[in-house]
Amino acid sequence: HRVPQSNSPFPAATKMKLNIAYPATGCQKTIDVNEEQKLRSFMDRRIAAEIPGDDLGSDYAGYVFRITGGYDKQGFPMKQGILTNKRVRLLLHAGDKGLRTGNRRCNRERKSVRGCIVAPDIACLNVVIAKKGENELPGITDTTRPRRLGPKRASKIRRLFNLSKTDDVRKFVVRRRVDGKKGSSSKAPKIQRLVTDVRRQRKRHLRAVQRANGQRSRQAAAEYRTLLKDYQQARRADAVAKRRGMAAKKAPKAE
Repeated sequence: HRVPQSNSPFPAATKMKLNIAYPATGCQKTIDVNEEQKLRSFMDRRIAAEIPGDDLGSDYAGYVFRITGGYDKQGFPMKQGILTNKRVRLLLHAGDKGLRTGNRRCNRERKSVRGCIVAPDIACLNVVIAKKGENELPGITDTTRPRRLGPKRASKIRRLFNLSKTDDVRKFVVRRRVDGKKGSSSKAPKIQRLVTDVRRQRKRHLRAVQRANGQRSRQAAAEYRTLLKDYQQARRADAVAKRRGMAAKKAPKAE
């Protein structure tokens, strides 16, 4: 007897892990999906595509997931902009996705990366909840994880807490507790691009120095132009006197 073949273009034993993250609570969770029917909606979709979660089960009804990346069984990551579902070899700069370290900044190395299209040989797929459904997902949406590290730049701290320019940013910096041998203490990052009274005074001093230097250079240029004009007039007068003297010598003497 012949075994009936499936009409699906994907392998029957498709297994994949879904790493689901929810930025609103700061939590993420990895689930194992072993059914082909649940993974069918993710196949042949690109990074940044939004997919409804109804196929995963009734618990995910109303949820919308956005694909952010993934990696295959050998650990090669998916890279945005490569329109293929296979593995390719690209010349990457130091710091690019798929290249951990480079020899020098001016050199490139050829490394293997995966395309941005989801294929059956993807081992883990990273998704983010773009729209929350009615049901709560245990460990993802029902708990809130406190933010360990906050922003350092002053403008980003204002954006995070919706502050105005008159508010003191130093009171809203995210601090974290550190337990040591002498007891617990708190640490906070140094705020970057913080405009203080000392910074304003330093900028005023620099502007005053620049204005003084500019005025000094303009004054020196005016004095140089005056000296140059006097020098040119003196040379012109000497040249005229010299020509007149030579003309007087060449003139015939009266008998």
